[in-house]
Amino acid sequence: MARVTVMIPTQRRPDGLAVAARSVFGQVGVDFAELELVIVDNDQVPSAKPVADALSKGAPCPVIYVNEKRPGVAFARNAGMARASGDFIAFLDDDEEAPSGWLAALLAAQDRYDADVVFGPVKARAPDHIDQHRDYLERFFSRIGPAEAGVIDYHYGCGDSLIRRSALPDPVAPFAVERNFIGGEDDLLFGHMGAAGKRFAWEPAAWVWEDPVPSRLNLGYTIQRAFAYGQGPSAHCAAAVPRDDLGVARWMVIGLGQAAVFGLVAAVKWAVRAKDRAEWLDRAARGLGKTFWWGPFKIQFYGRTA
Repeated sequence: MARVTVMIPTQRRPDGLAVAARSVFGQVGVDFAELELVIVDNDQVPSAKPVADALSKGAPCPVIYVNEKRPGVAFARNAGMARASGDFIAFLDDDEEAPSGWLAALLAAQDRYDADVVFGPVKARAPDHIDQHRDYLERFFSRIGPAEAGVIDYHYGCGDSLIRRSALPDPVAPFAVERNFIGGEDDLLFGHMGAAGKRFAWEPAAWVWEDPVPSRLNLGYTIQRAFAYGQGPSAHCAAAVPRDDLGVARWMVIGLGQAAVFGLVAAVKWAVRAKDRAEWLDRAARGLGKTFWWGPFKIQFYGRTA
């Protein structure tokens, strides 16, 4: 087994961090002598240190604590990369829990397909008291991919992924700091890797649970997030070198059409209280995001100070 770093970025979620970390300690089919856990605390005060210290006692692998005081998701990931010693970096979020075969499945897929990045499914579970729009909310926070494992020509986000470090454009600080507060730093990285011909793979067996933060289990959050996700294609074209102005214009036109069509359907669905009305509102918001993607319309999801 190659040297592997499991990285968990966190910000003031001690309970979720503990669950995620302990799920790493429960992995089977891996050599813990070649494994380390890096916890990156993106807080101005070291609020996660007591949890990290408690986790390190009796842990089957080294637990490395990093306090990145500068707020921002890219700062946090890069700080962890700077301390990580692994040839492969596995990312797990602080609201995720990995079944015992998760890491072995990622590593097996990487070896099987000689992949530079392997992605796995995310299965969101809402608390029992969430009733309104429950199906939509669980789908929103889930990652549902192909039923079969294999090489893919697209990418997902960082949570539940395994990256070959030598394939990164910058093995120490690969995440773009301009995405610190809005997210999408992983999409930008993987987009550049895909353009450079790196190989992506999908492994359905490498799935994790996700327990979304309760404050996010509502349409106020998810529709804003859908709008931000919609901004991705246009923003990616704008960030290309050289800038892809034709691509920006194409996505803006597509987004305008989607916002108009899906928005009309959403209005009708909402009027009749259809069960799937939230999903159509989500689609309309993603279309609108493609059209209004630049500075003033960026929404800050990360990097809030204590």
